[in-house]
Amino acid sequence: MDCSSDESSDLSETDIDDYADKSYLDLKSGKLVARLGSDRFRCPFCLGKKKQDYRYNELLQHAVGVGASNRAAKVKANHQALAKLLKEDHADAAATLPPRQAIALNNPPKPVKDQEVFVWPWMGILANVPVEQTQGGGAMLMKQLADFKPVQYTAVYGANGYTGYGIVLFTKDWIGFKNALAFQNFFKSQRLGKVDWKETKRHGKYLFGWLAKEEDYKSDDSVGRFLSENGDLKTVSDLEQEMSSKTDNLIANLTQEITAKSKYVQELECKCNQINLSLQRVMQESDLLHKHYNEEMQNMQSAAREHTQRVFQETDKLRKQLIEKESYTQRRSRQLNELVAQTDMERRKLEEERKKNADQNDSLNMAQIEQQKADKRALELLAKHEKEKKEALDKVLQLERQVDEKQKLELDIEQLKGKLEVVKHMAGEGVDVKKRSEELTAELNEKIEEMEDLEALNQTLVIKERMTNDEIQDAKKELITGLSELLGPRSNIGIKRMGELDEKPFLLACKQRYGANSDVKALELVSLWQEHLKDPNWHPFKIVTTGPMTEQVINDKDEKLVGLKEQLGEEVYKAVTTALLEINEYNASGSYVVSELWNNKENRKATITEAIQHALKQWKAQKRRR
Repeated sequence: MDCSSDESSDLSETDIDDYADKSYLDLKSGKLVARLGSDRFRCPFCLGKKKQDYRYNELLQHAVGVGASNRAAKVKANHQALAKLLKEDHADAAATLPPRQAIALNNPPKPVKDQEVFVWPWMGILANVPVEQTQGGGAMLMKQLADFKPVQYTAVYGANGYTGYGIVLFTKDWIGFKNALAFQNFFKSQRLGKVDWKETKRHGKYLFGWLAKEEDYKSDDSVGRFLSENGDLKTVSDLEQEMSSKTDNLIANLTQEITAKSKYVQELECKCNQINLSLQRVMQESDLLHKHYNEEMQNMQSAAREHTQRVFQETDKLRKQLIEKESYTQRRSRQLNELVAQTDMERRKLEEERKKNADQNDSLNMAQIEQQKADKRALELLAKHEKEKKEALDKVLQLERQVDEKQKLELDIEQLKGKLEVVKHMAGEGVDVKKRSEELTAELNEKIEEMEDLEALNQTLVIKERMTNDEIQDAKKELITGLSELLGPRSNIGIKRMGELDEKPFLLACKQRYGANSDVKALELVSLWQEHLKDPNWHPFKIVTTGPMTEQVINDKDEKLVGLKEQLGEEVYKAVTTALLEINEYNASGSYVVSELWNNKENRKATITEAIQHALKQWKAQKRRR
């Protein structure tokens, strides 16, 4: 029976077993129906055939043949699953026509003639074996022939490559011979034996098999050469005689070995009896020694008890005397300790007062030294600032005068140029144009040189002004650093960190929302939003144009700010936007916090002069208090 399925394969040879297990589960669950009645079956994978009614052995032969053929991987896997189902789940249908296992294993091998010659070790020959099934040492064929318990499979190769034949090796004993005959009878019952192989011209995809004999051994082909190289020709009677001879030799050798071991055992028994007698004498002597030892130990123990009693009596007497002396010593020690304690207490008080006075003196001296240093730095800073301020004012006045002079020179130059043009057009009106032009040109050149000198001087002053501004900014930084103690947050003039978040709104909002862990949560949120403020990629501003003026304002539709307002409320939102505006005004490029002099009373930026005046006033007040 041939399979008409045209299903294409998308499986590899290694996936056939897994796919066969899946198909077996489908067949067993009833998803695919193979059994139509008690002895009627069909192939659910070959539905294109007209006939769908087969007996058990016919369908089993079909499933086994296709499963071992050179078909597509899915077709082979499906038919292997069908063969497994027929063997394991529908074996009851073999009552009328037994399956191949029953034929192969239950039918006893036919008796052979004593003079029939076989190849030994027992070998079976497989013909028409696809090359795919020889891979992995013929693992697939070994699995299919597992009922006959083969030992090894070897593919036969000739001068032109693979011949299509394979040799199946069985064990060398009589069980192996029984399995080899069962192997031959199975293929013969399926009409796939040696005679069928020779008579059938179209072999198809089926395997043919038979037991290797003298004819195969002496054939002049690749199979014959393989058999002659790996086996011998023997009859059953020859093997029986050979095995009987080997058995007799083995029995004789074992008999000699048993006799020698029996003699050795008798010698060991004699030695053992002698050793037992010696041990009995030694044990008797040991018992006598133990008896003497126990008597000596009893005498020693009684003497030790008497000595111990005497020692205990003397120890009690000495202990009583020691207790009396110890009580007397304790009384005297308490009296002395009271006297020492009074003395130590007075001495400690004196030392503590002396140390306290010394520490206070050291603290006062250090404070006075630090205050003097701070006063000196403040005075030096004030003097430096006054000097720089005076120099800056002088330079500004000088620049203003130079600007006035420059404007006047520019006006004179333009007037001279105008006069020169007028003179050029007065030719023929009784005026010496050439002479007048020369005079005006000389005066014009003189004014231009004067203007160039003035511009050079102006450029020098501009450079000096920039340097002065840099020095003023450095002085401002030094002022903020040096007078941070005098410029407190509660004084009129203080130091404000522009762009730093106010923590109070966060604390209030977290107390309302988070309860017990509000302080920790508030610190986490302040730290998080301070990092957002430093992020240069976050710029929540938009440009607003009012008349000719344009300015940057907070983008109230920014996702982060909207989420913050919804989560923590209006006050926290104002604190974050205020810090954003301060960073954008004072340090837009750096996006980090900047310290700035601040007028706390008027809530505005303080000038350096105001800060110095306030610091000087504070210093004078502290000096008066001292």
